[in-house]
Amino acid sequence: MLASDPRFTRAVRQRVLVTGGAGFIGSHLTRRLLDLGHDVLVADNLYSGARDNMREFADHPNFEFIRHDVTFPLYVEVDQIYHLACPASPIFYQRDPVQTTKTSVHGSINMLGLAKRTNARILLASTSEVYGDPTVHPQVESYWGNVNPIGIRSCYDEGKRCAETLFFDYWRQHDLEIKVARIFNTYGPRMRPDDGRVVSNFIVQALQGEPLTIFGDGSQTRSFCYVDDLVEALIRLMETPADFTGPVNLGNPGEFTMLELAEKVISMVGSDGAIEHRPLPADDPVQRQPDISLAEEVLDWRPVTDLDEGLKHTIEYFRGSDV
Repeated sequence: MLASDPRFTRAVRQRVLVTGGAGFIGSHLTRRLLDLGHDVLVADNLYSGARDNMREFADHPNFEFIRHDVTFPLYVEVDQIYHLACPASPIFYQRDPVQTTKTSVHGSINMLGLAKRTNARILLASTSEVYGDPTVHPQVESYWGNVNPIGIRSCYDEGKRCAETLFFDYWRQHDLEIKVARIFNTYGPRMRPDDGRVVSNFIVQALQGEPLTIFGDGSQTRSFCYVDDLVEALIRLMETPADFTGPVNLGNPGEFTMLELAEKVISMVGSDGAIEHRPLPADDPVQRQPDISLAEEVLDWRPVTDLDEGLKHTIEYFRGSDV
């Protein structure tokens, strides 16, 4: 576990709400916040999250869980809100695209309303998907993106873009303290084996002795950030001065092709190395890499976990799971 920088950790005990806290990233964030001594309330409808992700801290005296869908208002008293609620993998967000859009839009309106009522600071877990299939590489926060507004991914892409709009409108109109993080591909323990993301797909297929599925020719690139590094960045962002809103890119700038990732997983798992190519899905970005200059400057943050180390921990997790 990474040690938080004291410059970005409030000494005062906070009442913190984490929406989507039963999910992959949310559960790691919840664990870290509890370790820092905060009271943490997780709100999750368990659509893509899981109770098992909360098992290790379910009996913690500072932890509370409420099964709740953020498309409906929530009336609690909090000091900080980490708004992570939304299915983030294509399989889950495309299963019910209308609900995905409602989660991003209605959910943000409801959480912003809660923050306004309680005078809480609120952080949005936005996404690199707001950049779409980028024509600027690497992506900087000032880039407006290249998103297909009517494509099969737009329920998530445009939903998050609208959520960012809402956050900045509440900031301008109501002087709300907001933070906006644009999260790039994140991986690590507690990923769902069936979520369709490339790291979990490759690891599960390799462990089961199946061919690794690569969409397209495998030359498309992604940058992979280990979950502990991301959680550290989220906490640092939440604790920045009130006049810093973001958006800020959070991810690992190391860029790998899908073929390079497949070869690493095959080598580390010890599978037979078979690869199966399938057609590239619609609107799948050709390349994705964050420019993290702003995060380095303002948060004094840069990922410390390289891909080999992160994959080792993630493979160990899946070896111990029923996959």
